[in-house]
Amino acid sequence: MQELLLAVARGLVEDKDAVRVTADEPREDGTVVYHLSVAEGDMGRVIGKQGRIAKAIRVVMRAAAVRVNEKILVEID
Repeated sequence: MQELLLAVARGLVEDKDAVRVTADEPREDGTVVYHLSVAEGDMGRVIGKQGRIAKAIRVVMRAAAVRVNEKILVEID
């Protein structure tokens, strides 16, 4: 999952070395929270107009998680 999120994010940003993904321990309900961090200048590219790109990233990640029976959340920091 982490690799997929990294690949998607690196495809969107200019400063590919600044992309970081961290994962929290699973919550009580089994949900894993992934935190995506990018360079300040690339934040707009990841969020997109009215959050459309951020929503699309979350949809793709959720769909991939369902395939492996996981529950995830993606937070963009």
